[in-house]
Amino acid sequence: MSEIRLYVSTTETVAEDVLNALSDLFGEEDYVVATQEVDEVKEIWEASIYMPASAEDETAIRFKDLLAEEFPTLEMQREVLPDIDWIAKSLEGLKPVRAGRFLVHGSHDADKVGPNDIGILIEAGQAFGTGHHGTTAGCLAMISDVLKSREIRNALDLGTGSGVLAIAAHQMAKIPVVATDIDPVATRVATQNARINGVVSGIHLATAPGFHHQVFKKYGPFDLIIANILARPLMKLAPSLVQHLSPNGTVILSGILSSQRWKVISAYNGAGLSHARTTWMNGWVTIELRK
Repeated sequence: MSEIRLYVSTTETVAEDVLNALSDLFGEEDYVVATQEVDEVKEIWEASIYMPASAEDETAIRFKDLLAEEFPTLEMQREVLPDIDWIAKSLEGLKPVRAGRFLVHGSHDADKVGPNDIGILIEAGQAFGTGHHGTTAGCLAMISDVLKSREIRNALDLGTGSGVLAIAAHQMAKIPVVATDIDPVATRVATQNARINGVVSGIHLATAPGFHHQVFKKYGPFDLIIANILARPLMKLAPSLVQHLSPNGTVILSGILSSQRWKVISAYNGAGLSHARTTWMNGWVTIELRK
């Protein structure tokens, strides 16, 4: 089935505002939103939302209503994307990624895993999280640091994508991990990746929007919660997320642009957490907070 991209062309600042608004509107749904620069000289950026063709009509109506209300000078445009596995194509030939003790690699680079490395095999697939994006690599490095410096008995990976962060936490600390995603495809891919990496138990996967699932009560509260999603959903989730954090627990957040850092920190300060540190990678930040 073809994929549809609905988008607007504007300035970098307005494109980020549109991205935030799209995240608010579609944050609990299985759509990808993004910004990209298309003309550096003319300073033209696009803010986009991607969806299957079957969802276009409803999504287009909601997108147009959003523009009419908040960005009346912008006009929605449309592109039909060819049936190509862009994730797999974009990852062809990529080198392994090192973050802390972790080395995320494809099967063709299995020989690059050293004796002191924790190797995680992730092939190109349908779910986000191969280690090459700044948010994933930033989370991996911070997970490595936290697990070395603090006693962590269990963990939650919220928005697990490929499962790479859940696999990393389990493999390094040998702790039980709950991994959830709103996308059943991601949950299925994460399950496959866990098995490929030899994890047959220790990671419990569930398809769950937000915290609306019995799995959180059953296995929580959690000493470590990892959430690599988007800034706006992270801010909305702050009160619920903190409720599932154990006393003296640690939170690792990413999927956050550097310009959004203080808004996210403020939301979690208001929910009772203290900012421990922030790391930067390729324009994205990863934030550690503690209860």
